[in-house]
Amino acid sequence: MERTQIEITKKLLEIDTIKIQPNSPFVWASGWKSPIYCDNRKTLSYPETRSLIRDKFVEIIREKYPQAEVIAGVATGAIAHGVLVADKLGLPFIYVRSKPKGHGLENLIEGDLKPEQKVVIIEDLVSTGDSSLKAAEAVNNFGGEVIGMLSIFTYNFHVAKEKFKKANIELTPLSRYQVLIDLALEAGEITQDQVETLMEWREDPASWGKK
Repeated sequence: MERTQIEITKKLLEIDTIKIQPNSPFVWASGWKSPIYCDNRKTLSYPETRSLIRDKFVEIIREKYPQAEVIAGVATGAIAHGVLVADKLGLPFIYVRSKPKGHGLENLIEGDLKPEQKVVIIEDLVSTGDSSLKAAEAVNNFGGEVIGMLSIFTYNFHVAKEKFKKANIELTPLSRYQVLIDLALEAGEITQDQVETLMEWREDPASWGKK
């Protein structure tokens, strides 16, 4: 898995999907200040990277979840990747909205999900884990059975690890924060001093930048 994470992380850095700016932090929708920003939607514009991500997801599912009956994507960032994976595996696809549609049938889950079908969820990015686990809860409440979740990238926040553990859902990322930092340092994109700042942020993202 380490080899895959290194390969995927290099690709994400190559196409500038991940931006690292410790001295000019971004502001997330949550209000958190962040020295890093990850936009995995950009991977869809690069066929080689897009296909690599799809194939790695497929490999993992075939190895860890051969019993999977449905692939689910979390709206909106993981819908396209989820479709690519489902198509390659020849499995049905559904996607989970962040909130019910405000008209028509007011669906939270789009697509056909039959009772007790085993579902693997595809996520593009995991930060606190709240939206990802909310999607898993929706699938389970709808009658499906979430057997695992895969993501392109995770920040590896401690709070997210605890939430996934409590929900009894295994998260398998193609790329993770520590691998990103190691490769960025090795490539000379960040300094050792910046590494310390980046690790401080990861330890306490809610308070970082407020001191």
